[in-house]
Amino acid sequence: MKKIIRGFFCILFLLLPMLTTYAEENTGPAVDMSLHATAAVLMDADSGRVLYGKNADQPMAMASTTKIMTCIILLERTSPDDVLTVSEYASGMPKVKLCLKKGEQYTVRDLLYSLMLESHNDSAVALAEYVGKQFLSDELKNKPTEQYTTEESRQAVSAFAKLMNEKAVELGCEHTWFITPNGLDATQEFTLQDGTVIRKEHCTTASELARIMAYCIGESPARENFLEITGTANYCFSANGRNFACSNHNAFLNMMDGALSGKTGFTNKAGYCYVGALERDGRTFVVTLLACGWPNNKTWKWSDTKELMQYGIDNFFYRSFSEKGTAFDENCLKAIPVKNGRTNILGETAYTDIEIKGRRNSEDGGMDIVAVGTDQRNREGILLREDEEICVEYQVQKILEAPVESGREVGSIEYSVDGAVYLREKIVTVDSIEKIDYLWCLEEILCRYFLIK
Repeated sequence: MKKIIRGFFCILFLLLPMLTTYAEENTGPAVDMSLHATAAVLMDADSGRVLYGKNADQPMAMASTTKIMTCIILLERTSPDDVLTVSEYASGMPKVKLCLKKGEQYTVRDLLYSLMLESHNDSAVALAEYVGKQFLSDELKNKPTEQYTTEESRQAVSAFAKLMNEKAVELGCEHTWFITPNGLDATQEFTLQDGTVIRKEHCTTASELARIMAYCIGESPARENFLEITGTANYCFSANGRNFACSNHNAFLNMMDGALSGKTGFTNKAGYCYVGALERDGRTFVVTLLACGWPNNKTWKWSDTKELMQYGIDNFFYRSFSEKGTAFDENCLKAIPVKNGRTNILGETAYTDIEIKGRRNSEDGGMDIVAVGTDQRNREGILLREDEEICVEYQVQKILEAPVESGREVGSIEYSVDGAVYLREKIVTVDSIEKIDYLWCLEEILCRYFLIK
């Protein structure tokens, strides 16, 4: 019996690290998911909240899902009618490709459809060179692209990749690194001043790829054009005496009602990858899948996507930060005493009223969201399960020192779920209070003296 008991605890000891790893790698509730993907995320696109995650923060190769970032940068920085010229380097990209030829000219619009519907690698590089060359030396900026050497083309692509990485940082993506505009696997090495060599790979995480897609479909000033391109089933165009036809490879668009956008991807290293978005009943979901099988598993990404989307639709519902029972009651905010502040009656304590910055009552009892979570997106609510609640906490300074100016931040209100803050409002002063000084005291005394006399 003792041996059996010891054996039981030995097995438990061996299994404990595995159970701990599972808890660390999977976010959200314990859900029975039959997912094939190595990494997966279901995100509330409006709040950025990860509703379900599997290895959500593990950096991995993402193949052609990279092209959503390439597309949005082109849309934000160029006109669809701009005309670009193809370099020899761009024409030499591996399949899948549009078969561009050196010296040919195309509109940005046509190549964006080629990029997002057929996932053409040569179109990605031609587009990247067109934008990237603007950040090179004046000599290269003015040099015709068709005359670029391979090294000069790579410089232009590298300049474009820098824009991609800057946008990633702007969106709060700390573990994403872009090297290529088409998603082909790549590695870079950097040598620091102390001689240390850092090796970085073209990669992202499931949660950060979902964040990028959420930006493309909801926050970018070019979101409407992005949705139009990625939601198009077929696109035909003519250029350089040739005719082209592009078909959208995002089969998910026809699999579920409300499907908005998406991008597939595959490399030998990344496996099958996918990022897609769906809108249903005022809720917008984003699903990302990384390493979702290899050849002979091509349909796994669709079954995983549908399972995650359906889980979101069935279990998460909109809750407003301003609804009754959740919104913070301004009546809880009391005036703050101001030390050494001027008053109408000498010797009294000065006070300033406080308020929530930007909030104003509306006919439906709503409020203006002026300060939110770390990414500073405007949000009015969040998707929650029925068993989840929004926690509202606030903190305010107890005393202030004069002078105090109107609009000074003296506290904050945080709306959180499971410890993660999704909305932050500022508490500010209403009144300006000047500081007591000798001149003011003299004036007050003289005024009172003459009034008494």
